[in-house]
Amino acid sequence: KMSIVFPTTSTSTSTMKCAITSVATAFLLSGASAFTVPQTGITTISRSPCLPTQPTVDTPQTPSTSRFSPLFMGRAAAVRAATKGKTDAKKAKVNGYYGKKIIMAVKAGGSADPQANRQLGEVIKAAKQNSVPADNISRAIKRATDKDAGDFAESTFEAYGYGGASLVVNVLSDNPNRSNADVKFAINKNNGKIAESGSVLFMYDLKGKIEIPSVVDEEDLLMAAIDNDVDDMELVEGDEEGTSIVYTDPKETGAMFEAVKSLGLEEGARMSLTYVTKAPVECSEEDFDKNMIIIEALEELDDVDSVVNNMSN
Repeated sequence: KMSIVFPTTSTSTSTMKCAITSVATAFLLSGASAFTVPQTGITTISRSPCLPTQPTVDTPQTPSTSRFSPLFMGRAAAVRAATKGKTDAKKAKVNGYYGKKIIMAVKAGGSADPQANRQLGEVIKAAKQNSVPADNISRAIKRATDKDAGDFAESTFEAYGYGGASLVVNVLSDNPNRSNADVKFAINKNNGKIAESGSVLFMYDLKGKIEIPSVVDEEDLLMAAIDNDVDDMELVEGDEEGTSIVYTDPKETGAMFEAVKSLGLEEGARMSLTYVTKAPVECSEEDFDKNMIIIEALEELDDVDSVVNNMSN
């Protein structure tokens, strides 16, 4: 057995009491006891009879960034918003274009009745095929009968960009002086150059164009084209992922659209005439970006209906 013998002298007893008192005081000052557990996440103070007070602060953990964080979700939302904005702007351009064409057809044919005015009937048919709302068509016909309705005319501008790129700008306006000034200003401001008439267009072919908002099977489309007496057809990928474009002879554009309808692909499809380059040019990334600035500036003009170019990238 082991036995502990405490000293009985008065000096030893006094020293032990002092030590016990110091320990007890330290526990009380620190807020701890034998029955409590210190909490984390708060400021604790450690006290010692011989050392100065030193505060200790628990450092909070920094949350990790994940692909589901608001930052990443914000970028995705921005991309969706930008895509929707471009789609809405494109729809507005199409609606505005056919509104002008309807006014032209009414004035040229002398009648607002599509049965009596064959040209108007064809424009309305094309407008419906391009998903132009019926209200827009009705408003355009009504506007054409007003005395104050302007006389719209089509015109084409040719220009050069960076890195050997060329541009064809299609305009439909009731104020040629305004459109002429606006187009030239947009090109010159961004360091493009207006070209002489015919110096660019000879490098392009006029084609019928059908934009389809889905991927199309080429063999199925070819068989449908043959059934609708279409001799000229070219299927390519669209500008956006999951879309397709069909080019054809301008005279066969209507028949080609019927072929698309026979496959059940007319929903959201758009039909138009456009220029297609015969001499594509691949520009550097820097030149491409500069050319896109010119194109976007032109497309923002109300009188400009479309801008085509010969860039392959």
